[in-house]
Amino acid sequence: MSPLRIRQSILHETKASHTGEDLDFLPGINTAADLLAFAKKHRATMADFTFVDVPGTLQRTTKPIHELMDVLEGGAGFDGSSIRGFQQIQESDMLLIPDIRSAFLDTFSSEPSVSLLCDVQDPVSGKPYGNSPRTIAKRAVDALHESGIADTAYFGPEAEFFIFDNVRFDQSAGSAFYSVDSEEASWNTGREEEGGNMGYKIRHKEGYFPAGPQDRHQTVRTAMVRELEQAGIRIETAHHEVATAGQAEIDMQFADLMTMADSLVRYKYIVKNTAARFGKTVTFMPKPLFGDNGSGMHVHQSLWLGGKPLFAGNEYAGLSTMALHYLAGLLKHAPALCALCNPTTNSYKRLVPGFEAPVNLIYSARNRSAAIRIPMYSQNPKAKRIEFRMPDASCNPYLAFSALLLAGLDGIEKELSPGMHTDENLYHMTPAQLSKIPHAPATLMEALDALEADHDFLTSRGVFTEEFLAAYIEGKRAEAQEENMHPTPSEFFKYYDI
Repeated sequence: MSPLRIRQSILHETKASHTGEDLDFLPGINTAADLLAFAKKHRATMADFTFVDVPGTLQRTTKPIHELMDVLEGGAGFDGSSIRGFQQIQESDMLLIPDIRSAFLDTFSSEPSVSLLCDVQDPVSGKPYGNSPRTIAKRAVDALHESGIADTAYFGPEAEFFIFDNVRFDQSAGSAFYSVDSEEASWNTGREEEGGNMGYKIRHKEGYFPAGPQDRHQTVRTAMVRELEQAGIRIETAHHEVATAGQAEIDMQFADLMTMADSLVRYKYIVKNTAARFGKTVTFMPKPLFGDNGSGMHVHQSLWLGGKPLFAGNEYAGLSTMALHYLAGLLKHAPALCALCNPTTNSYKRLVPGFEAPVNLIYSARNRSAAIRIPMYSQNPKAKRIEFRMPDASCNPYLAFSALLLAGLDGIEKELSPGMHTDENLYHMTPAQLSKIPHAPATLMEALDALEADHDFLTSRGVFTEEFLAAYIEGKRAEAQEENMHPTPSEFFKYYDI
């Protein structure tokens, strides 16, 4: 079957499975009875119990639906020593405790499956497991309530990713390579294709908002939006992004910290699996292409109390004094935050000047070259927020959102000043001007050093522990050191003949 026929067949199947009452996947499940009724309505035969490890990778165990009630009552056992960042082998028995409200119908299995996010519990003490990222995020929400500053922290991440047609890579003692490809990539203008090359490739840095036929992924992104909303994740917009070769962005409607962290975990799962249905592959790797924009995850944030927004006021760009203190906390702790919000060595191949990368630790209204932007689309107080542009979607959202909130609260409680704003294009400043502005870390190792030196804002409220951060830093340092030892194809190109 030709690629076109395959794509049409997939689209037909997708439409056929998403009509009529199938749209009603927002069930408002709050009790075990609700969950069982939902499973029965959709004829679910299996139940998935999911959680993330410390790096943020989704983990899953599956049971027949007749075991669901037993798990709801007593949890599902698993080996914690086999999960990155969790237990030692001598204390490996752990329990998964499903969060009933997180249930959705997973349509990517051959059998209809109810999927639930889970908390992790120590079966001996009966207490939440302290190193579980979801536990840490819950402690961050508790810290917000205890502060008395606000009762809700809203987050709105803008996750970017690439949709590729093919990816190949390998690393051994004697060789290393990677190769990614896309039907719309600029480097394929001369490729011979089945049925002929129709052109319409997207040039570097010209991928923002093109219509078809340059944009080849409208159908794929629409299917992703459809699946996300079926799972209860409300979407605001979807579009092609700046880079060639299938860069995309799908934005979720803002939500409270825990809801958004849960949603982002599910978002990545759904986006990847929807792409697979179309014979494509998705990566949230921050910088998979050389010479074009990388994929970030700008994170919009605001605090509310009693249903009223706290970030609207009469200060710069319509912000409140509280909002300025909050963003001052983000700027002060930004180097340390990078270790949690930009946690891969590849993250720092994105955080370089010249590609809209927010490497300058300063704030501005509308200016996308600053680390913090104050969106000016609306003057409605409910829309007033700040946008922290440094993170990328390789992060664990439970850890990253918690750290961002704690940095902001630190700024509020200490009444930190953010310094002067800028409305200039930072990329057009002279070296002398830029030297006066603090910059993001240039490497993961620098970010880890910053976190080691500056983490009281994470531990003072009991959200992160010294032990967790020490283990995190140790593991990430080993990761960075190993990466530094690998020769790269680029090094062979530059140095082989010296």
